[in-house]
Amino acid sequence: MGKVYLVGAGPGDTKLITVKGLELIQKADVIIYDNLVNRDLLNHAKEDAEIIYAGKQASRHELTQKEINELLLEKSKGKNVVVRLKGGDPFIFGRGGEEALFLAERGIDFEVCPGVTSAISVPAYAGIPLTHRHFASTVAFITGHEDAEKSTSSINWEKISTAADTLVFLMGIKNLKHITEMLIKNGRSPETEACIITNGTLPKQKVIIGRLGDIVEKARAQKVIPPGILVVGKVVDLRNTLSWFEKKPLFAKKIAITRARHQLTRLGAALSERGAEVIYIPVIEIEPIKPNKNLEGAIKELKKFYGIIFTSTNSVNIFFNTLFENKKDIRALNNIKVFAIGEATANALVAKGVLCDFLPERWTSEGIVDILKTLDIKNKHLLLPRAEDARDIIVEYINNHGGICHVIPIYRTVLPKKVEELKERPDVITFTSSSTVKNFITLYGKAPLESALVASIGPITTETLKSHGIGVNIEAKRHDIPGLIEAIEAHFKNRK
Repeated sequence: MGKVYLVGAGPGDTKLITVKGLELIQKADVIIYDNLVNRDLLNHAKEDAEIIYAGKQASRHELTQKEINELLLEKSKGKNVVVRLKGGDPFIFGRGGEEALFLAERGIDFEVCPGVTSAISVPAYAGIPLTHRHFASTVAFITGHEDAEKSTSSINWEKISTAADTLVFLMGIKNLKHITEMLIKNGRSPETEACIITNGTLPKQKVIIGRLGDIVEKARAQKVIPPGILVVGKVVDLRNTLSWFEKKPLFAKKIAITRARHQLTRLGAALSERGAEVIYIPVIEIEPIKPNKNLEGAIKELKKFYGIIFTSTNSVNIFFNTLFENKKDIRALNNIKVFAIGEATANALVAKGVLCDFLPERWTSEGIVDILKTLDIKNKHLLLPRAEDARDIIVEYINNHGGICHVIPIYRTVLPKKVEELKERPDVITFTSSSTVKNFITLYGKAPLESALVASIGPITTETLKSHGIGVNIEAKRHDIPGLIEAIEAHFKNRK
């Protein structure tokens, strides 16, 4: 028999999923997920995993609960590992209890993997502690969306309205007017602090502060739509001092990344950490040139080279993969000088067990030339494994000054096989190479760049943008990913 795991996906921020929850996603054969689950979590699934959307939104269900239950039963047959991925925690107003009972009654093996419930995490991201020694010793979690088929409410409004210092209503936006009226009718003061939080823990997070008596009108004025939660109680006032999430330097800024898909993670994670909403638009793919007899030949004759010049992390990875495939390792680089064009390339070399001998102050081809000017390269062989369409500045300098440059194209940049649709309008579109510029224009034209800030990683990329008639709003002073992020941060800080 298979096994079903009822897994809490957390409130939205993908980093708030538990370690166990992430491990279960990674090994699942079947994943059945809800509307409130952050789709980015599905990127951790196996390539051959079956992924099924069982979305539930207010007033609209893709699948009924009965259909979901039957789907769990069907998919658990054989030896399948089935993950039922639910927003927040499965057992906090997530109908996980109903699904667990259904499985238990039919003898299906199951486990529950708790999740971080939005009831506590969303207020925390809004700077609201649900309990505080001076303001709140009790807290109650209440559904704001009772089963429509119930003839009477199971909420004892007379008691709950004043019983707890802090009240948290989950999924309460649709019934907001009814909830506030019932609380006031049953003894809660209309002057009680209240707030609505939508898209909690995400860069789209929105917080509306008011009083129990006017929060409905404020929500209507700001056109609030579900999903969201309502917090009622004195602790709401603490947000004025404790708000932290919205103070992140790039909070709510939509920033598009155009790098190759395998290079998205580092920049995306760094931008997310600073509060940005990251839009992934990979416009290039790195295609190793195979077979590559020239590279294999150079590796067999490594002893003749004075130095190897690496101008990208891609060149590092492909060179060393080929080195290992040819039954050699880093010992083959003994007495060979190693050049890295920038810090990222140097770090990629360290990951292979190699410390570079030369790292220029300017992280460009011109920076490499600056170093070569300090060396005696006459009659010396230098190996330059690089992209097929790279600039020739380094090659020309070496050949014009008595050296012998062995240029070996080891990869090419190509258009991606899968092209992402531009569904949202970014605030910033980033470019990390000339290739990303050319491919973006080929795929999407110039129109999206007219309504967004354009951020360039350095002067060469800027030059390419300008050659296509595109203005550059932001250019990194330090020509790497951290430098690009610093430049974007500085731009918005100065604009404020």
